[in-house]
Amino acid sequence: MKVVICGAGQVGANIAKYLAHEGNDVTIVDLDPHLVRDITDQLDVQGISGYASHPNVLEQAGLRDADLLIAVTHSDEVNMTACLVAHAIFDVPTKIARVREQSYLDSKWSSIFGSDHLGIDAVISPEVEVAEAIHRRLEVPGAFEAVALANDLVTLVGVRCGPSCPVINTPLRHLTTLFPDLHVTVVGIVRGDQKIVPDDSDSMLAGDDVYFIAETAHLKRALSAFGHEELEARHVIVVGGGNIGLGLSELIAERNPGIDVKLIELDRRRAALAAARLPNWVVIQGDALDPRILEEANVRGTETIIAVTNDDEVNILASLLAKRAGCQRTITLVNSTNYAPLIGSLGIDAVVSPRATTVSNILQHVRRGRVRAVHSLGDDFGEVMEIEVLETARLVGTPIREAKLPDEVIVGAVVRDGKVIIATGDTVVEQDDHVVLFSASRVVREVERLFSVRLEYF
Repeated sequence: MKVVICGAGQVGANIAKYLAHEGNDVTIVDLDPHLVRDITDQLDVQGISGYASHPNVLEQAGLRDADLLIAVTHSDEVNMTACLVAHAIFDVPTKIARVREQSYLDSKWSSIFGSDHLGIDAVISPEVEVAEAIHRRLEVPGAFEAVALANDLVTLVGVRCGPSCPVINTPLRHLTTLFPDLHVTVVGIVRGDQKIVPDDSDSMLAGDDVYFIAETAHLKRALSAFGHEELEARHVIVVGGGNIGLGLSELIAERNPGIDVKLIELDRRRAALAAARLPNWVVIQGDALDPRILEEANVRGTETIIAVTNDDEVNILASLLAKRAGCQRTITLVNSTNYAPLIGSLGIDAVVSPRATTVSNILQHVRRGRVRAVHSLGDDFGEVMEIEVLETARLVGTPIREAKLPDEVIVGAVVRDGKVIIATGDTVVEQDDHVVLFSASRVVREVERLFSVRLEYF
């Protein structure tokens, strides 16, 4: 597949890495020649320095022969114009644009993205996606990762195993014997710098970060088995009244009216806007790094603080100060990858990365076949995918143990007619099933082929 990526920032660079490692023909365009040079030095991609919305630059990047344009520059207008050029001049089959400005995303104006106008096939809004991701973590206390799949019938969960976790030091093949009502499949283990795609002889150890796929209806039982019985927060502090903080606050107000929330915002104008949009909430204008402001927000009586300002350092420090003052749990927005090695040792409970969230969303539209959802785990660990099974997929009618799946692929669950089947080797996949699986990064292309239409079908 030939792909042109506009924007060489963190999101563009990560998408380029994913697609280049899979053998795609990738060209990246950015106005900054230093960013372009850094990426082309590190990856097997081509680079063009220039305005990503200019037709001559896009033609030089090979857009005339491209299968896909991904526009993720820092400018919404450049992203939209690049997609318009791709649509109107070069007839590119698929165009994806990142759009941040909320007024563009208002349903009243959404028709501008359609084929009669800009021709954008998928609009990615990081602020909306991040707010949803944080809200999901609020609903699954104790988890550092929680992603709803298959119409919320299945959930991907990430938890840390503490020393008192009931399932540690137990081979995975014995889990169903010891916990017969544990409706989960463990798909990934992170142990320090080691990333493990487990088999049934592997065990989880204290300190491991574990990813599992669970039937949502049995999620509380699954979390309890992993030593997490935290209650949902009833008192929350949101730090930051920007697009993410305000969007998250409105989500909570709409979906969880029983939660008491206080919002802290440094900028007086944004604080006034938040107060107007959230008339039933307490909005405090002040610095979240000031202990007096945290005390005014009653940090001691708060179960969860969510720090989502535009400054990583403020988010990290506000989270640590709140925890030191008595707050039980922290959810922290961190953009930079430089802090990743420190986060665990600092005691931050859950980190949300806009970059990772946006990359996962884009991959959903990049993947071939009937891929309904994609979530990327860690840095180059792998992907959890929800795939609708076509009649002609190679897997249909075959028990999973006989399906010749690639190594480092684990089928976690099969959803059939609204019912969840936690997969075993004897599970037979049928047409129209939704399969939720984990695939290591290096074999994602093989998984796509496994669920694609066979040539003889035509």
